Amino acid sequence: MSEINYRHIATQIGDSLKYSTSVNEIDRIGQSILRVNKENFPNSSITSVRAQSLYNWIMTLAKTPLENSERTKRLINFCLELTPDEFKRSTIDFLEKNNCPYSLLHKDNLDEFLKRNFHSNVIKHSQKLFIQGNYFHAVFEAAKAFNKDVKEKSRCDKDGQPLMLNVWGCENGVLKITKCESQTDKDYQDGIKFLSGGLMSAIRNPTAHEPAISWPIDKQDCLDILSLISFLYRQLDKSVYFK
Repeated sequence: MSEINYRHIATQIGDSLKYSTSVNEIDRIGQSILRVNKENFPNSSITSVRAQSLYNWIMTLAKTPLENSERTKRLINFCLELTPDEFKRSTIDFLEKNNCPYSLLHKDNLDEFLKRNFHSNVIKHSQKLFIQGNYFHAVFEAAKAFNKDVKEKSRCDKDGQPLMLNVWGCENGVLKITKCESQTDKDYQDGIKFLSGGLMSAIRNPTAHEPAISWPIDKQDCLDILSLISFLYRQLDKSVYFK
C-alpha cells in the first residue's frame, strides 16, 4: 500500500465534514472507532472547532503504533461514520485517491466467508451482502432462496414453514433423503423437516416482516445461520422427488 498523507486527509476531511456534525459527536465516534487517546495538533490554517477536532483525531491515529492496514481501516470507518449518506460515495472516492482503499474494509469479511465453504447457492445470494457487512439481508436472501428452491423441486404451492413440514415428511412428503424404512431413516428425514421448518419460522419470517434496525443480526450469528442453510441446501441436492 502506498504511503498515506494523513495531514492532507485530516485537513480536507475536516473542512468537508465540519458542518455535518457536532464536536461531541466527532469525539464519540473517534473514541469508539479510532480507539486512541486524542492529542492536540494546532494548525493555524484551521479556524473551525469541529474541523480542528477531526484533524486532531486523524493526526493522533497517524502517530499511534498500529499495523498499517488496521490504521487505514480505522481511518476509513471514522470518516464514513461521520459522512452523511448522500455524500458517502464522494468520501470513499476521496479516500481511495489518497491510498485508503475502501475494499480493505471487506477483506476480513471475505476471508471469513470463504473459510466456511458454503453451498454454491448461499455464495450466490449472500456473499456480496456479507462482505459489505449487511448481515441481516445476507441471511434473508439465503433463506428466501432456499424456500424458493424447495418449492420448485417439490412442485408444491405452499410456502415457508407449511411448505417444509409438508414436503419433507416421511409419510406424505415428496422430497426424500432416506428410504424412510428404519427408525434412523425416519429420524433423519424428520430432522431435516423440522430444521427446515424452524429456519422459516425463526429466520425467514422475522427478516421478512421486521425492519433490519429492529431485528439486528451480527456477524457470528450470520455465519452460523448461513452454515445451517448451506447444510440444508446439500440435503436438498441429495433429495429425490417422489410423487
